[in-house]
Formats: sequence, structure tokens, C-alpha cells
Amino acid sequence: SCQDVIISSAPHGPQFPFIGVDDRESWPSVFYNRTCHCSGNFMGFDCGNCRFGLGGPSCTERRMLVRRNIFDLSIPEKDKFLAYLTLGKHTVSADYVIPTGSYGQMNNGSTPMFRDINIYDLFVWIHYYVSRDTLLGGTEVW
Repeated sequence: SCQDVIISSAPHGPQFPFIGVDDRESWPSVFYNRTCHCSGNFMGFDCGNCRFGLGGPSCTERRMLVRRNIFDLSIPEKDKFLAYLTLGKHTVSADYVIPTGSYGQMNNGSTPMFRDINIYDLFVWIHYYVSRDTLLGGTEVW
């Protein structure tokens, strides 16, 4: 089921001094205004994935995933890991794009500026986006 995104009106704390200039302030409404809630054991933007720890066609099979220390991997396991990283760097995401301009440069969203991104760089970009400084280069907000 899908519904409008509702943004909290709670006041910001002193750790957030850039009110009105950071697109993360009203996340996710800067980029979209509706979201869907998946039923059962499904998740994802299109409800096409299983919730974490589950698998199978109906997402009912329990899966135990263990994040291993890279220093504990054998040489063939390290090679396989690096091969998947390389594959991610050469595989364009079928589901996601990234913004290439600020909200202001996009005329408050009326002139979209996005580009395709590979899977590896998408993960890098997501981590950058959530942890970046608010202002980059002068007073332009990205």
C-alpha cells in the first residue's frame, strides 16, 4: 500500500544549524513525495525483495548471514570478493540514479538533473550523502 510521505514538524536541535539549506532536512520529500509499505516478508522500493534474514520465492525461508572479517578469508574467497567488487564497478544500477545538481539548480525540482550510476559507486554515494558536510563549495547546497 502506498501513501504520502509525512515529514515530522518537530523542532531541530542545536546540532543542525543549517535550517532550510540542506536537502536532508526534509528527507525524503526533496526527491519523492510518496512511499509504499510492503506486506508480509517483502521489502524494497518495489516490494520485490525479501526482508533481511529471509529468502526463497515467498520470502519464508530463514537465512543466517554472517559478515566475515576480510582478514579471515582464504585466498580464493578474497579473490571472489574482489571479483564481485569489480563487477559492481562495471554494472549500471537498473533501479537507481543520482542527482548531478543541487535542488536550486534543478529549479526546485522542475528541471531534473540525474545520471545513471554503477552499483559500487551507488553505495559510495549513499554513504557520502548521509555523512557529508551540508555545504560544498561556497554557499551552494548539494
